[in-house]
Amino acid sequence: MADSKREIERKYEATDVTRLPDLSRVAGVSAVDHPGVSELDAVYYDTEDLRLAAGSLTLRRRTGGDDAGWHLKFPVATGIRDEIRAPLSDTLPPELAALIRSRVRDAEIVPVVRLRSARDVHHLTGPDGGLLAEVSVDRVRAERLHGGSGTASWTEIEAELADGGDPAFLDAVERRLREAGVRPSASPSKLSRALAETRTGGKKHKGPAGSPVPRTAGDHVLAYVRLQITAIVDLDPAVRRGLPDSVHRMRVATRRLRSALRTYRKILDRTVTGPVTEELKWLAAELGVDRDQEVLGERLRTRLDGLPRTLVLGPVRGRLRTWSVVRSTSSRHRAVAVLDGSRYLTLLAALDALLAGPPLLPAAATPPGKALPRALRKDHRRLAHRITHALELPPGPERDLALHQARKAVKRARYAAEAARPALGNPAGKSAKRLKAVQGVLGDHQDSVVAREALRALAVRAQLSGEPSFTWGLLYGQEERTAAAREQELPGVWARASRALGRAAPER
Repeated sequence: MADSKREIERKYEATDVTRLPDLSRVAGVSAVDHPGVSELDAVYYDTEDLRLAAGSLTLRRRTGGDDAGWHLKFPVATGIRDEIRAPLSDTLPPELAALIRSRVRDAEIVPVVRLRSARDVHHLTGPDGGLLAEVSVDRVRAERLHGGSGTASWTEIEAELADGGDPAFLDAVERRLREAGVRPSASPSKLSRALAETRTGGKKHKGPAGSPVPRTAGDHVLAYVRLQITAIVDLDPAVRRGLPDSVHRMRVATRRLRSALRTYRKILDRTVTGPVTEELKWLAAELGVDRDQEVLGERLRTRLDGLPRTLVLGPVRGRLRTWSVVRSTSSRHRAVAVLDGSRYLTLLAALDALLAGPPLLPAAATPPGKALPRALRKDHRRLAHRITHALELPPGPERDLALHQARKAVKRARYAAEAARPALGNPAGKSAKRLKAVQGVLGDHQDSVVAREALRALAVRAQLSGEPSFTWGLLYGQEERTAAAREQELPGVWARASRALGRAAPER
């Protein structure tokens, strides 16, 4: 079974340093213990074209030391990584293989670098004897196993914060090291340095490729498309790990990508992107099933918590809790089942192909100031028609459905404005912000519609069981008032968004 650890560390060059300075002079340190030297032997794995390294991920099998086993590291921020550990075995553990599937797909994982290190460890402890940080001097020998035949060796200093420690403590450690002439390492990890210094005879590892500076309308749209595809791939392991909000964020990236492909169909050929947008629609729907139920359950619980106790009649909380359990499954388990399926992997392959050979139309070569506003104006007209139509209908189910359709259109217009912002500047950014406000109003209205349907069903079940239905009816009335208030609010927020859209994409 794999477990996770947040790793906060800093690396330093140790070329001219034969031993560490006196670290007992670091503020907060009471003692420096010296457990001794450990011999570590790690083999790093990747695809032949180094897909993991390109995403700053590292996968290794290490023996020696007190944490022998398989380690998979994900970047979080500069100097911060999440390390997923699995017990030592001869083959890659399935739980780690799943976490890298979105990147490696069907490619074979091969050993690429072997690192053997002599680690001289020093423990910095506080007044209570608790560990503050571990500082080590690592003498490293690297051997290229695939994609080259070189070797390299170097010495580095590594300072790793103890679990639960204050990251500011590493600042104090760094000040002491700098006083002794130690400087931060130019390489973010041992693997990246090993790849750079052992590449003779093989393909050079250049790290993640930077996107070209957008110049045409096609450049701008592709930059946005690439950003969303990267988000989907990056969020895949986060969803599998059950990290907070990861399912929602992956769903949003999927919707943004689908909206961009639909809005900018004069730039990217929709005969090619059409099947991809349909699969993105499927993925967003699958990711959203349990998320929608979670949002609905939280809304009803919040409503119920806001009532005075005297108005909560009968076993309302128990019924709501039972209803939520019956209707809900684990969003993580459902999402992971989707990510493990062949349909999802086929979609990822199609997205790769889209970036490798983008189906650009002639309009893609035009200046962004011409093609992008034209697409925004078209979305604006579609959205304006849907909102006007919805507000002309009398209150009731037909208007509710029309407002729901307007909500879909406003998302598309908002995402299109976000994609155009790098080219059109602040007007597009302000337009996206105003459209987000419209989306919020329409979203709350739709949530109220869904909540009323659920409350009516709960009231019927309560009544059939001989329970009071008063509280359910009370909550239903609150949702009716909420929907009415959002409908009254809509014309004003839409007028502001419409003006912003007009400034971002003026009619010519």
